Amino acid sequence: MPDTYNKPPKSTQLAPTVIAHMMTPGVVQIPGDVSVSDAALLLEREQAPCLLIKDTDTQFGLMTATDIVKKVVAQGLEPHDIEVRTIMTRPVQFIEHDQALAEASTLMLATGASLLIVTKQNQPIGVLTAQDLMLSPPRRGARIPVVVSALERTSAHPLNYNAMITRLNHVGTLIESATKLTPQTDVVLSFSISGQNTPLTIRGRVMTSTAPGTESDTASRGASPWQVDIQFTDLSSSDLSRIRAWALQTMPSSHGRP
Repeated sequence: MPDTYNKPPKSTQLAPTVIAHMMTPGVVQIPGDVSVSDAALLLEREQAPCLLIKDTDTQFGLMTATDIVKKVVAQGLEPHDIEVRTIMTRPVQFIEHDQALAEASTLMLATGASLLIVTKQNQPIGVLTAQDLMLSPPRRGARIPVVVSALERTSAHPLNYNAMITRLNHVGTLIESATKLTPQTDVVLSFSISGQNTPLTIRGRVMTSTAPGTESDTASRGASPWQVDIQFTDLSSSDLSRIRAWALQTMPSSHGRP
């Protein structure tokens, strides 16, 4: 079998960072008649940036901690007696998960919204904040061997693949894999970063899996690898710091500076 991963890196077009890479997964949704006090407890327990309030089938609103402070506490009102529909912010701005980050910036500037509800096929799946956009560093180029364990729901044991990380930041990675990984598959990535003694073991989810320049199957493509885009999930603060430190070290070369 040819050693695909020891070949010099090829020039491939990197897909733009999309909203799904930077959003906070999950949306906490409540009806409009919930009391502000109960909603505040839920907001704290879930550590969510906001609550999506579905007042009717077509009427939505958002409630944040700031809404509670400004519209209830500062007014001397009793949160037990107020329903969230009376303080929710409208209208809600929705955006699809596969849109480029630039589209989110344009929407925020046009509407003045600091929070966007991210959807997939019109179903809420996450929240994107203005702070998320500020903290969206580009992925750095890399050639890092990685073992991918695909956590197939139909299998009792993970399926392991050797692959190569070609782009990496603290949000996710692009890998080259001889085996196609199905979108939405949960995976575990095991790899080592140059200059760091302890290997990283990180959970993630496959966002896309594409074959550059062809729609043929693996056999007809020969050694041409799949380009697999993976978003990290449950990334620990220590792993996040280690990847960020690596990204800062590689910044000059990735920007083509001397």
